[in-house]
Amino acid sequence: MAKKAVAGFRGDKQQKNVVKCIRMVKSERTGAYAFDEDLVPTDKVKEFFAKK
Repeated sequence: MAKKAVAGFRGDKQQKNVVKCIRMVKSERTGAYAFDEDLVPTDKVKEFFAKK
């Protein structure tokens, strides 16, 4: 029987307003793409995607 995968981002009550953001980043050295993942507060999401 298959198990249900459950993702929980909330460790404590301080991280109540946190989202997981994933951005594709191109490597300057090899030219390959990698994924940059981070747990970001909801009010800092635009800043996360704005930086390069």
